[in-house]
Amino acid sequence: MTKMKDLHAEWMKDADYRKEYDALEEEFALAHAMIKARADAGLTQEELAERMETSQSAIARLESGRMKPSARTLERFARATGTHLRITFEPAAAAPSAYR
Repeated sequence: MTKMKDLHAEWMKDADYRKEYDALEEEFALAHAMIKARADAGLTQEELAERMETSQSAIARLESGRMKPSARTLERFARATGTHLRITFEPAAAAPSAYR
């Protein structure tokens, strides 16, 4: 049986795959941070959902990285997990020429 990490390593050799995977890095990072905040708060998805007055499936979607939450949702998440939300802007490696 082929392991997922082995498949991923093989796929990363493909330039198109790597480009698409790298494009998702920020979404993966946000999802990871949200999962960590919930776990550090000692909450299950269901408990967090109760605190945020939403459903467990909504929390699962947030943590999957498949959707981009609004700032309001992130603020509610922070309050529910006892954390502080901080959004920063960092220099990009290559800013689009239209914004220079």
